[in-house]
Amino acid sequence: STLSRKKKANIVHCVRSHRFRGNRRPDTPEAKVLFDADKLDAIGAVGIGRAFLFAGEVGARLHNPLVNPEDTESYTEDDTGYREFKVKLSKIKDQMLTDEGRRLAIGRHTFMETFFERFLKEYEGYE
Repeated sequence: STLSRKKKANIVHCVRSHRFRGNRRPDTPEAKVLFDADKLDAIGAVGIGRAFLFAGEVGARLHNPLVNPEDTESYTEDDTGYREFKVKLSKIKDQMLTDEGRRLAIGRHTFMETFFERFLKEYEGYE
């Protein structure tokens, strides 16, 4: 079976509008669901794991309390999992476009905040 032009256009719109760096905003229900699903994959327990995994891949330290996360660049030794949380992941919950996406994002965001509060305490030797 072949897809109608309208369905093809909707699929293309979904794919093009789900990226962080894209300048297109999702405007169909399907595009909004894909956008939220993609962002939800980046936060919570899985998002934290991915952030540390990526930081390790670029040779970053576990954490560097002497460096302000806001003053560092991506893809450098200063691009730690904590930096990824502060600069990017902590803002995702406010970008959700659907009610269910917002609900899930709030729970995952709360978990990340709790995790990184504990992480910093343990790193500094307070826990």
